[in-house]
Amino acid sequence: MSFSVSILGSSSALPTSERNLTAHLLNVNERFFLIDCGEGTQLQLRKYKAKISRLDHIFITHLHGDHTFGLPGLISTFNLLGRKKTLNIYAHPDLEHIIFQFLSFFIVQLSYPIKFHPLIFNSPQLILENGKMTVHSFPLKHRIPTCGFIFKEKPPLRKIRKELIEFYKISPKDIPDIKKGADFITEEGKCIKNEILTFEPGPAKSYAFCSDTSYTEDIISQISNVDVLYHEATFAHEDQALAQATQHSTAVEAAQIAKLANAKKLILGHFSARYKDVTHLLDQACQIFPNTMVAEDGLKIII
Repeated sequence: MSFSVSILGSSSALPTSERNLTAHLLNVNERFFLIDCGEGTQLQLRKYKAKISRLDHIFITHLHGDHTFGLPGLISTFNLLGRKKTLNIYAHPDLEHIIFQFLSFFIVQLSYPIKFHPLIFNSPQLILENGKMTVHSFPLKHRIPTCGFIFKEKPPLRKIRKELIEFYKISPKDIPDIKKGADFITEEGKCIKNEILTFEPGPAKSYAFCSDTSYTEDIISQISNVDVLYHEATFAHEDQALAQATQHSTAVEAAQIAKLANAKKLILGHFSARYKDVTHLLDQACQIFPNTMVAEDGLKIII
């Protein structure tokens, strides 16, 4: 199953000529999930040729403009395109009022329903589950209520050896149970063990999104062993006082979280516009967590 994330925006607060405001697009088996929606997000979706007709779920970490100002325009564009499917938005309860105030002024009749799913900000919460994956929110530490999100594949079914289907005359109705781990009884009454008929699937994949937040080890239990961790690194280590004052993180702190969580890969992002070059932030993080990379607009990470 495909599982990848595309960086649509990697700047904080202010867009730059090279970095848009925060937004990530997660692709899970060609179904798309948008995480945050900073100003200009729909232009980035167009630029990087995202299949927006398959975008049915939007997750908003918190109600700061650099994470939400792109949402009204995207909702309007969906309407102009004649969308019919429900759009699900997971966010602070206040966002529903804000969006419907916008709609009442600018859009006479919306062509599709919007369903708001209110987040809570004091404990982890299962907010989405389907046959393929789960999504949990969890509290971050910022100036206003803020959530992180972790997207996890459900453990995949075992893979059946196709050449053995005909050999043992396995009927189609038996295949689902075999994929779930069942043995097979032949017409002669012989038991064929599941480990002969199948092989292990690939491991379940996961992606965690942590922005905006100051350093907090409270999130470790939620993101433990994640395949890819995106963690904000608004400031360099030498600007730690600014990070503390604004309740953001440094690159060093992001790396410390990745190490404690036993993450496989760390992506730094949400960079302050004060840094024209973020190479030194990467260098600082790599001293603690070597498997670190920086977010760049347009970057696609296969998980």
